[in-house]
Amino acid sequence: MGQGIFGSKLGRTTSHRKAMLRTMVTSFLKYEKIKTTDMKAKELKKVAEKMITLGKRGDLHARRQAAAYVRDREMVGKLFGELSTRYRDRSGGYTRIVKTGYRTGDNAPMSIIEFVRDAETEKEKKKSPASKK
Repeated sequence: MGQGIFGSKLGRTTSHRKAMLRTMVTSFLKYEKIKTTDMKAKELKKVAEKMITLGKRGDLHARRQAAAYVRDREMVGKLFGELSTRYRDRSGGYTRIVKTGYRTGDNAPMSIIEFVRDAETEKEKKKSPASKK
């Protein structure tokens, strides 16, 4: 029985999986939206949420931890600048996964992972009856 196993293997070796996730996180921070398979999106969500949390911490140790994982220095700056201020008041749930259908070649389930926008958080605040009281 496999106990204490975090994440799925995605049919890759450990080094290939780590390299793939590092590249995907860097691209995700750059473009803020990625189309990929469902399982890769679920694994990417875990890592991306941790990177945003590091960005919100904002200290030197967090910056070095993010720089050790993210492959582009400009994206580390974006993470600690723009993205950390955007999600300053949010305590999690920075990303969303939208299922888009199936890939034509091998019928793999595809999805789009993207950051939740500020306007949507404002709409949620307006819709909730608890905020009106």
